[in-house]
Amino acid sequence: MNSSKSFTVTRRAALLSAAALPLFSRPLRAGANEAWRRTYGLSSFGDLSLPQSFDHFPYAQPGAPRGGQLRMEAVANSYDSLNGFILQGNPAIGLSIVNDSLMAGNLDEDNAIYGLVAHAVEISPGKRQYRFYLRREAHFHDGSPLTAKDVVFSLNILRDKGHPVIRQLLRDLEKAEAQADDVVLVSLRENFGRDSILNIAGQPILSEAYYKTHDFSRAGMEPPLASGAYKIGAFEQGRYIAYERVADYWGKDLPVNIGQNNFDLIRYDYFGERAVGFEAFKAGTVNLHESSTASEWATGYDFPAVRDGRVVKLEIPDRRSPGFQGFFFNLRRPVFKDPRIREALGLCLDFEWDNRNLFYGAYKRTVSYFENTDMKAEGLPSPEELKILEPLRGKVPDEVFGLPFVPPVSDGSGQDRALLKRAFELLMAAGCKRQGPQMLLPSGEPLAFEFLETTTVFEKVVQPMFKNMQLLGVAPRMRIVDSAQYKQRLDTFDFDMIVDRKMIGGVPGDELLAYFGSRSGKTQGGLNLPGIDDPAVDMLIEKALKASSRAELVVTCRVLDRVLRAGRYWIPNWYSPNRRIAAWNFFGRPKETPKLDLGISSLWWWDAEKAAATKAKG
Repeated sequence: MNSSKSFTVTRRAALLSAAALPLFSRPLRAGANEAWRRTYGLSSFGDLSLPQSFDHFPYAQPGAPRGGQLRMEAVANSYDSLNGFILQGNPAIGLSIVNDSLMAGNLDEDNAIYGLVAHAVEISPGKRQYRFYLRREAHFHDGSPLTAKDVVFSLNILRDKGHPVIRQLLRDLEKAEAQADDVVLVSLRENFGRDSILNIAGQPILSEAYYKTHDFSRAGMEPPLASGAYKIGAFEQGRYIAYERVADYWGKDLPVNIGQNNFDLIRYDYFGERAVGFEAFKAGTVNLHESSTASEWATGYDFPAVRDGRVVKLEIPDRRSPGFQGFFFNLRRPVFKDPRIREALGLCLDFEWDNRNLFYGAYKRTVSYFENTDMKAEGLPSPEELKILEPLRGKVPDEVFGLPFVPPVSDGSGQDRALLKRAFELLMAAGCKRQGPQMLLPSGEPLAFEFLETTTVFEKVVQPMFKNMQLLGVAPRMRIVDSAQYKQRLDTFDFDMIVDRKMIGGVPGDELLAYFGSRSGKTQGGLNLPGIDDPAVDMLIEKALKASSRAELVVTCRVLDRVLRAGRYWIPNWYSPNRRIAAWNFFGRPKETPKLDLGISSLWWWDAEKAAATKAKG
């Protein structure tokens, strides 16, 4: 059971593409003593795994057939915007696939990007300036050329008027200039972050001409002009949206696009409940489904199409970090101000009982924000960690200098008396009082809160947890709202508790600012949902963003993990080591699965022979 409602704007979501044009090997001179370096890609620490001469990504299947359609479900009530770059509105799912960017990523390589619209980039010695050289054949879907002026327009308007998450990613952009139709010079501010240029180069390129007659700052249902491998096709608000492959896509023959963008149509059908979407899959209306609950995977596939082979089940090892999923407290609410209250409530979740009785033993407990990576804090702080921690002594909880906080293992009864006794003691230590059936806050108000959701999928998990809370006199309740109201309430931080899942890459960067930085927690639409506001956390994030080596980054993130875990900002959930995919037997897929994602919509393809045989069985 995983949550997937998070709004994510990141360079990892960009379309995969890269360059393979010959590059100059000699340094270019910008001044008497200033040599610029020319390259075909960029990365966090300057290393690239692929050579300049690569002809396709290692996981892509050259010669993959094109055609057919991929139909998946979107669990939401509706959408009201085709502009996914602003705070206003509830955008349709999948919009990122219609836009190209200067550079884009390799799904086997953390925080490295290769040329897409730009075939080369020159870097100044101080790395404050980058000169991007654009492919002259790049154009928008209406045939108009994509030029440096479009790039400059896009970066400026996204920085100044884009969604707060995008503005945060572009905070170090000082200036973008068109030096020629095919040359863009980007200048960064002083003290720029390590990954700032990656964020800039991964932003969508918009048409300046189109937005001269359209208001970028407003949500709307007119498909905007774009330049990518897909364009918005048919859609019906509240029911579906489809994306059509662009037959004459200007970049279709680039080496990094070989074996990709294979479906003629990618469509998302909207369902208010996961269970309804699953029924649509069983009926064949939707042809690919990812099971988000262990119970569905274990018991939901006893139907004829599975038994006769028309539907296949795939458990694919998930090589990514699982990210962190949990029930997040909103610290802006007085009820959750005291970390002892937050810890007490966390003791009411009996994961061992849940895993045995609800999850079929399929999950592992999440304890760290960097779970299953070398950045997870374990044991006592190392000498390298203590070097960072000592200046923070007195500014962070003392426990940070000991073993990192780990949720206790219960007796699996569903009502562990020892843990509930500990929870009661924490509430008393926080100044709460038990008055009859009620637990009162120090203010005299009842200790009560609302758990906000859009579906009932988590109800079977939260109800046993709520039962334990009620034994303590706490009054929790669950409220279901539609997706538009849910987004509006998250954007304005108008909630008590939610469930959410966030992903962190193998080279953590600006997502740390978005998820944990104090500024994000005070900005409408920010992704710091708990409202973490800790100078020590901000300092550690800044240090991580400026790490000059992976070793330095690892140590800094371990310290950050210790400090965050000591804050008791969430009730950690669980993760699965596998992705659970069920599909009608229409598809082919590469032999190698990329490290960072399955790449279903970009790398899989329609297998006409399989599809014919499957349909014949029905």
